[in-house]
Amino acid sequence: MNIKKYTLLIAIVASLTALAQVQSGKASYYAKKLSGRMTASGERLHHDSLTCAHRTYPFGTLLKVTNPANGKQVIVRVTDRGPYVRGRIIDLSVRAAQEIGIIAQGIAPVIVERYYDTVVPFKPEDAFDDLPELEMGTNEGSDTTPIWIILRDQYRKEAQKANSHKAK
Repeated sequence: MNIKKYTLLIAIVASLTALAQVQSGKASYYAKKLSGRMTASGERLHHDSLTCAHRTYPFGTLLKVTNPANGKQVIVRVTDRGPYVRGRIIDLSVRAAQEIGIIAQGIAPVIVERYYDTVVPFKPEDAFDDLPELEMGTNEGSDTTPIWIILRDQYRKEAQKANSHKAK
């Protein structure tokens, strides 16, 4: 096998393996004054969104960020590149930092892992067993004719009688 092909194969396998691993390191968060600026993905940054900046994960990837000090977790979406400060692995939005309780510290140790969003394509049939049976009848009158139709017909008959008396 050619050395270039072998090196390329190793680089691809190593990069895919790195993306699948759990990372631990320091996290920081964007300042509120940066709200509205464009991110590397083309989206605008908003301090209330649950987004982050990561150096290697593709845009749109969901990451679960855990604060090991208190066990709080948040799911964020990668929308930007960075952080470009040595020793930091992720930049969080202000809202995401609040969710895991790192606002007071500014920079805090976190654990970052890829989050796979599972979509349930259907509900199991037994999920509907606890629903009550509903009767769609009226309280008064015939089961086949709704009360509003009976009242409408009575109103029309009374209106016809009144009109016939005025015509005479």
